[in-house]
Amino acid sequence: MEQKDYKYLFDINSPADLRKLPREALPQVCAELRNYLIDTVTQTGGHFGAGLGVVELTVALHYVLNTPDDKLVFDVGHQAYPHKILTGRRDLMKTIRKKGGLSGFPNRKESEYDAFGTGHASTSISAALGIATARDINKDNYRVAAVIGDGSMTGGMAYEAMNNCGYQKRKVLIILNDNNFSIDKNISAISNYFTKVFSSNTAMTVRENLWNAMGKLASGDRLRKYASRLEDSLKAIVTPGVLFETLGFNYFGPINGNNIHKLVDMLGKIKDLNGPVFLHIMTEKGKGYLPAEKDKQKLHAIGMPQSISEKALPDMVDLKSFSSIFGEALTEICEQNDKVAAVTAAMADGTGLNILQKKYPEKVIDVGIAEGHAVTYAAGMATQDVIPVVAIYSTFLQRAYDSLIHDIALQDLHVVFALDRAGLVGEDGPTHHGTFDMAYLRSIPNMIVMAPRNGVQLRNMLYSAINEYCTGPSAIRFPRGKTHSVVSQGFKAIPLGKSELIIKGRDTVLIAVGSMVYTAKKAAKLLKDDDIELEVIDARFVKPLDKQMLDNVFARFGDVFTLEEGQAQGGFGSAVAEYAGEKKFKGNINILGLPDKFVEHGTQKELLADCGLDSASVAARIKNVVQIAIGHNTNG
Repeated sequence: MEQKDYKYLFDINSPADLRKLPREALPQVCAELRNYLIDTVTQTGGHFGAGLGVVELTVALHYVLNTPDDKLVFDVGHQAYPHKILTGRRDLMKTIRKKGGLSGFPNRKESEYDAFGTGHASTSISAALGIATARDINKDNYRVAAVIGDGSMTGGMAYEAMNNCGYQKRKVLIILNDNNFSIDKNISAISNYFTKVFSSNTAMTVRENLWNAMGKLASGDRLRKYASRLEDSLKAIVTPGVLFETLGFNYFGPINGNNIHKLVDMLGKIKDLNGPVFLHIMTEKGKGYLPAEKDKQKLHAIGMPQSISEKALPDMVDLKSFSSIFGEALTEICEQNDKVAAVTAAMADGTGLNILQKKYPEKVIDVGIAEGHAVTYAAGMATQDVIPVVAIYSTFLQRAYDSLIHDIALQDLHVVFALDRAGLVGEDGPTHHGTFDMAYLRSIPNMIVMAPRNGVQLRNMLYSAINEYCTGPSAIRFPRGKTHSVVSQGFKAIPLGKSELIIKGRDTVLIAVGSMVYTAKKAAKLLKDDDIELEVIDARFVKPLDKQMLDNVFARFGDVFTLEEGQAQGGFGSAVAEYAGEKKFKGNINILGLPDKFVEHGTQKELLADCGLDSASVAARIKNVVQIAIGHNTNG
């Protein structure tokens, strides 16, 4: 649509402009906002379905509340695209998730309207209560609202926060966007209960028929009044309002969250109530865009459109995602071993477990967005001679660190972690980069940490972790992206802690981990043009180290380089440096890894170049050190 086709949206540069409009204009504003979201995100890519569902809610909140003075917190911030459009960032939407452009999530550095940065789920109620507490300490006077949903109510942190809200009794508004979805279908008894009670055709039909029948009787009005009271009494028994009232909330709903007038009416009535208030709304994820409404995941997120040239690239033909290779390998292993089962925290499709789920649905246990529970749940399974494989994004395992240490490693339980999206993930940015796992995992006793460079290694590491390394926990970290899909059939065990020589060299050595092995090979090719022969070693293991290989390297080279797609502090290179110190190595350990900062969003290629981890940058850094060393030797 052209700008001229929008009657209101291009005159709304802040919520203050929205609040100047007459209420009867709001349905048109919602229609234009939804159309603009479709027009932009289908071109840029990004999170999509959840934003389409909360258009009316976002308009109503900014219309009724006095933002930015009133504070608004969005859970799993991918719901916040309509919020960005209404808060002065409309014309920047074409830059969303691009390097230097808008973040795909709320970001306090980006806008005063983003009261709290959110990327991981189930945090909004805790944050909103914290903001409300600060308001009261500072003796300020503003409203605080949190929008939770899109699966976040499956996370235990939300209930901890609600329990504390009820105890503190502070003035805070919690809105449940109940759309029965996160990325995959919600796995939650409460969510299922919501859906069954409020979307039952039978219940709605019976209610409507009784209401109409009573209206035809002489005493119809009186009967309807009694029926209404009875309905309220029954509602108190059968609706989830009982749960929230018990927790200390004043509960309202459920109401149609895609009806702008109902939302404005309700928010106007409850916005200034004292104490914690819970508003339950029902929305449709993907609303207003037919492909999203029909999609299994309601088009939770979409990629950027491919150009013709991208589609035609010959080297893209035989590539397959690491996630799908993992899913296929685990399915093969489950065919051979009935003691193996998989656990996911609402990410079956994202981690490749949908492949196993299709063939052996009973082998995939989805616990919802509850990572700490997932890890301890797997620990319980492992105590009874089942081998759980926890498939989880690297960034989300951070949320279960205590469970990992206390419940699994301390008891030395045989649990396998498949860490998807390890390293820089690109456009989702710092909330989703998997850059800390090598550092946080290698410090845990009894933990084995592996990193495959390709699909064949991923298969063999998974097989080895399940069948060979049976005395404790292990983790396999692999990147977002694709690798060659032509992989060997069957499996081959990998000796524990053993590296692999890739290129024999003369002048210096680069020990690379996982995805960086191919970068190291390209760097070696570039250095050969400068008559520098670089030895390349695939470490394969972050823990335990291949000490025999390191002893050999320390004896042959004065400069040793390590390369990893993870934080340099505390990661693989740090482990090598620690061992070098123990061995009193007299040379230098040069650690090439991510800097001590949060890396922003952009394409993986852009971010690796910015961080000096592309092949050209790696080659230049090695060349500089080697030439200095040669100069010293010549002068000597």
